[in-house]
Amino acid sequence: MPTADTPLAGAAPPAPGVPDDEAPGPGIAGAGHPGPDPEDATSPADAPPGDWPPVPTPHGLFRLRPVTLPHDLALLTQWMNDPEVASFWELAGPPGVTEAHVRPQIEGEGRSVPCLGLLDGRPMSYWEVYRADQDVLTPYYPARAHDIGVHLLLGGGTDRGRGVGTELLRAVTSLILAHRPCATRVLAEPDVRNVRSVAAFLRAGYRKDRELDLPGKRAALMIRDRAPTPPA
Repeated sequence: MPTADTPLAGAAPPAPGVPDDEAPGPGIAGAGHPGPDPEDATSPADAPPGDWPPVPTPHGLFRLRPVTLPHDLALLTQWMNDPEVASFWELAGPPGVTEAHVRPQIEGEGRSVPCLGLLDGRPMSYWEVYRADQDVLTPYYPARAHDIGVHLLLGGGTDRGRGVGTELLRAVTSLILAHRPCATRVLAEPDVRNVRSVAAFLRAGYRKDRELDLPGKRAALMIRDRAPTPPA
């Protein structure tokens, strides 16, 4: 189970206007190790990610498709063994390593939904949309009911360095807020050293709320509020 992000070697904060070239890592949260039992895994009004409509982006039509095993295992294993991805997700190894991370989510109670991101029908990213308020993350931040967390990796190098991650974060965040009506915000917790990841979230409309001391890393708690926070 990954517990920390590792910064890209030589990574530096991108200058204004320069596309991000790095996909956020998974952070500490993981559906395979859930927090307290929920009253309900999802609201009756919630639509599962597989039912969310496709979204146009500057890079093509994007949609989420829930992961299926064993069909998607080879592709996910390939991505997890990419050195750039492995440094964040810490899931490099044979297919069984990836399967042990993904299967508990698929067979769980819906607290986390692993999905492939398809751009014009092409699988090119991996996502986890999870209930952050029912996760092992909860002791480390002031959780609100129905907080939704997101993890992302871009699978291919050709999709990095062009601002794709930022645009997809915007799209998925909008989908979450549209189809999780009880959620007041979406959050993520990249390593503070992972400056490209933090920059991607900032470009996508998130704000850095605070830093958290999590097992294995110091994280930036990134939050996208449903409604803008009134000025103090």
